[in-house]
Amino acid sequence: MARRRWQEDQEDQENHERWLVSYADFITLLFAFFVVMYAVSSINEGKYRVLSESLTAIFPQASRRIEPPIEVGELIVASGSSPIEIEALPEISSVTPTSAISFSATSVQEESSVIASLGVITKEIRTALQPLIDENLVRLRQGREWLEVEINDRVLFTSGSAKLEAEAVPELKKLAKILRRFPNPIQVEGFTDNVPISTPVFPSNWELSSARAASVVHLLDRFGVSPARMAAIGYGQYRPVAANSTAEGRRRNRRVVLVILGRPFSRRTLEAQGSPVGEGQAKN
Repeated sequence: MARRRWQEDQEDQENHERWLVSYADFITLLFAFFVVMYAVSSINEGKYRVLSESLTAIFPQASRRIEPPIEVGELIVASGSSPIEIEALPEISSVTPTSAISFSATSVQEESSVIASLGVITKEIRTALQPLIDENLVRLRQGREWLEVEINDRVLFTSGSAKLEAEAVPELKKLAKILRRFPNPIQVEGFTDNVPISTPVFPSNWELSSARAASVVHLLDRFGVSPARMAAIGYGQYRPVAANSTAEGRRRNRRVVLVILGRPFSRRTLEAQGSPVGEGQAKN
């Protein structure tokens, strides 16, 4: 009888302390819950930037510059001339009335329209720069998905310098007024002849060609072409279009080429350079 009583007392005591197990489990779960909530609330900046860029690429909107580009090269304005005036750009609506169209169909139409715009850009640039084309200082070449605007350095720079001449500003402004109306990506490529250069600013032709391309990019940006669409590339002396053994050949090789691409993923290799527009269309 006494033994049974002792067993019942033991069971009652154990039952009174069993709530501690449930309480410990609850505290553990609560801790795990807050750990999970904290982990979810932590923002991965890299993934956030990728998501933001993807949404920007999918949904069209007015381009905006997050931070100013790095200036390489300076702009020379003739003494007594007024500062460069940047015209106000028309606002671009980010919402189109045809939003009910499926995304895939819209993408195909946009891509086709961008490629088709190369013909329009070619005609407008030819009209705007016809005097320089007649003097053989500007050449136009067009492929299936790209357009080249080759500008001889006599129009843009003095020898051994990446500073834009005052006379180059109006011509580049004409180009900018055309290009800023279209979404096409733009590559600005700088080239030199094989005459060595070694200065504190330009240790070699690599730096000179890159600085010249960047100077053109910066001025186009000032005149309203979105910097997000542009790239500056320097090839130095290693991509000549004429023999460097003659003065005329070296003059041809000193150039800046604006490559307007038909779509974001278009590519134009230097080996695929075409004949001047009007003498036959080049193919990629």
